Amino acid sequence: MRHRAGETVEYAITYLEMTARPDVARPHMPSGPVSALVAADTPPAWYFLSLYDAVGSEYEWTDRHQQSTEEIEAFLHHKDVTLFSLVRDGWPHGFFILDAREEGVVDLSYFGLVPQAIGRGVGQYLLSTAVHMAWDIPLTERVTVNTCSLDHPRALPLYQKVGFEPYRRETVSRVLTRDRDLIDPPTQETQNV
Repeated sequence: MRHRAGETVEYAITYLEMTARPDVARPHMPSGPVSALVAADTPPAWYFLSLYDAVGSEYEWTDRHQQSTEEIEAFLHHKDVTLFSLVRDGWPHGFFILDAREEGVVDLSYFGLVPQAIGRGVGQYLLSTAVHMAWDIPLTERVTVNTCSLDHPRALPLYQKVGFEPYRRETVSRVLTRDRDLIDPPTQETQNV
């Protein structure tokens, strides 16, 4: 159904967790152009926001724009938060953030690919690598992530494919910033919710 910018819509947020390291091997970097997975050391807010917008502008990722530079950098510069960028062929293809501020829990607080990288075979690699890196953090007992019905339609199935299981779902609302075709929240498929 087509919705217009400025319209208030309901959408579903699905919360997922993993309570044991997956029993699949850590993936190898996909073949192709020169690639690197780079951890950012105290990145500036503009760097994070450029990735955030490149990945999420089509999916209503706007919440961080309500925060000040200082608030964003306080999050990014926390000793238990790390931003990783996948650079291939000289430009960022995607990123993820691991947030280990809660004892025993690592939250995959952001994950995504830029539109030009979708379909190039790097999404599952990047997500599987993020999961293994989360479990590498000492004392991790649980890895969490959430997605919503405004995100890419393959997000939820991809999280489930690498081993995340839904444990809670809620319906909320927001005002759209752009015209969107949306699936009504009750039709978003989840297992075990």
